[in-house]
Amino acid sequence: MTATPAPVASERPAADEKAAPRRVSTLELFFDLVFVFTITQLTVLLADDLSFVQAGRVLLIFAVLYWMYGAYAYLTNQVPPENLSRRVILMVGMFGFLTCALAIPKVFGVDGVAFGLAFVVVTVVHSALYALIHRKYVLSFALPNLAAAGSVTAAGAVKGSASDLLWLAAVLLQQLAPVVSGRVVGEYGDGRALVTDTVGDLDPAHFVERHGLLLIIVFGESVVAIGAGAAGTRLDWGLAAGIALALALAVTLWWTYFGHDESAAEHALGAVSGIRRFRLGMRAYYYSFIPMLLGIAILAAGLKKAIGHLGDALPASAAVALAGGVAVYLLGDLCFRLSLRISPMFFRALGAAAVLATIPLAGASAAAELLGLTLVMVLMLVAEENARRRQLPGPTSHGESITH
Repeated sequence: MTATPAPVASERPAADEKAAPRRVSTLELFFDLVFVFTITQLTVLLADDLSFVQAGRVLLIFAVLYWMYGAYAYLTNQVPPENLSRRVILMVGMFGFLTCALAIPKVFGVDGVAFGLAFVVVTVVHSALYALIHRKYVLSFALPNLAAAGSVTAAGAVKGSASDLLWLAAVLLQQLAPVVSGRVVGEYGDGRALVTDTVGDLDPAHFVERHGLLLIIVFGESVVAIGAGAAGTRLDWGLAAGIALALALAVTLWWTYFGHDESAAEHALGAVSGIRRFRLGMRAYYYSFIPMLLGIAILAAGLKKAIGHLGDALPASAAVALAGGVAVYLLGDLCFRLSLRISPMFFRALGAAAVLATIPLAGASAAAELLGLTLVMVLMLVAEENARRRQLPGPTSHGESITH
């Protein structure tokens, strides 16, 4: 299939003629709340079996689900749910995600096929909404996505290593979608994708805000994990201190992104356009966000085990989940900064290594490891802020140090 010719320059809206940045709608936020339930279910799945095999399966499930979440985030960036038909269709997609989430605890058992069929619904709805604007070009990415959904459904019908391989095949098929779509659609001479340009360039403000709100909701799940771990335990001074430590740890993770990275990300995405902006968004908000979101889920699984036994030594699996979740999150955030060239970066790498050094503290007590993790994160943020201020020659409009 050959690409259609590019419109003349006068047909393309100038940057200063574009509409004002669009805010995330309440329906999109509602959609995100439903999607985050899948992360809650993955936390439950991991908390029941804190093993590396289970962690690998959780990664496969989340990679598949988050791919389609990202597809919906890009979709509503380009096709706002502003009329009744779009809203109803999007709600059907929400039903698909909710059904997937409910099937997660037994996805490698009796509910595997149910998960797969619900995921087919998620994929079909996404393709149908995109067809409203992309027409025939929707097939270039709909077919790989539908093949991935078929692979997930087939995985539910088999057991053991065959199921794991089919999940892995689904991840690989999804990665083919942008490659196939790019070849079919083509690009303008200045690097902008034909279809992307036809719909309108990706709105950085909306895209960054949407993912920031998603991250906030996921952080909320770590707070829920604190409450779940404390359930049935007498609320005394020791438990209150442990809850304060756990909350402080969650706050430091929040600070690593919302302290400076969000506004810097919007600036970085706004500095490029077309297919370059799409690819940058993929690196930052898909590939880098997967470890960030999963890191919070792993941490939440560890918190559920730790909060009710603050004075006791933690099992090795729970100790690794606590420190490992923070380390995975920091490595994801480091990749996020690398992709968008947000500095400083060194302290994120150092922090990821330092939090792993707190694992032996769990031999004394869960509270000792929580205290060690919180101190490491606070010291990292203080050192990073001092370095950032030294790099800034003076006040900037974005309050960030960004290298390009």
